[in-house]
Amino acid sequence: MFKFWGSQDQQPQPRPQDGSSQSWYPPSVVSSPNSSRPGTPSSASSSSFSSHRTSDRPQSPSHVSPAEAAGIIAVLKDKSVDELRKLLSDKDAYHHFLLSLDQVKIQNNLRDELRKETLQLARENLEKEPRIMELRNQCRIIRTTELAAAQEKLNELERKKEETLKFYSPQSLLQRLQDAMNKAEEESENLHKQLLDRDVDLGTFVQKYKKLRTTYHRRALIHLSAKTSSIG
Repeated sequence: MFKFWGSQDQQPQPRPQDGSSQSWYPPSVVSSPNSSRPGTPSSASSSSFSSHRTSDRPQSPSHVSPAEAAGIIAVLKDKSVDELRKLLSDKDAYHHFLLSLDQVKIQNNLRDELRKETLQLARENLEKEPRIMELRNQCRIIRTTELAAAQEKLNELERKKEETLKFYSPQSLLQRLQDAMNKAEEESENLHKQLLDRDVDLGTFVQKYKKLRTTYHRRALIHLSAKTSSIG
C-alpha cells in the first residue's frame, strides 16, 4: 500500500491558495527542478525541518519508484483535506482510490492476462491427457512384448559374439593347433606300431608315415611362428 504524507493525529490545515510554505508535498518534490512551484526561503526552511524530522525516524523500505510517486502526487494534489482524511480513515474509499491508479490498473491487467493464459494452458493440458494415456499404454505394451523379444534376441547375439571371439582368439587358435600336432604325432606312433606288428606293409607305411610327419612338422612350424609373433 502507498504511504501518504501526514498523520491522522495532526490537525487538518486548510489548503493555501497563495503557495505558502505550508505544503503536504514531500521535500523531494518541493525541491525538484521539474516542479512547477517555485521554491521560497520559507519553503526551503520547512523542507529542511521536515528532512530533519524524517531522518530521526527509521526508514522503511520503499517499493515505489520516483516516477510512480510523482504520478500519485499529481492525482492527490487536487483533492481536498476532507478527501485526504477520508482516504486515511475509510478503507473502502482508499481501496477504490487505489484501484483507480494507472499503475494498479496495469498490474491488474497483467495479472488477469497471466491468469487467462494459465487457464488456457491448463485446458490444453487436460485435453491432451487422453492422448498421453494412450501413448503410455502403447509404451507399456511395447516394453512388455516387443522389447522383451528384442532383448532376448540381443542377448543371444551377444552370447554368439562372445563364443566366436573366444573361438578365434590367439590363445584358442594356438591351443587347437597344438591339439592337431598332438593328433598327428599320435597317428604317426600308431602307424609305426602297426608296422612293427606287421599289420601294414612297408610301402603303405612309408606313404602314410611321410604324409603324417609332413603335416606334423608343418603344424609345428606354424605354431612356433604364431607363438613367437604373439610374444613379440
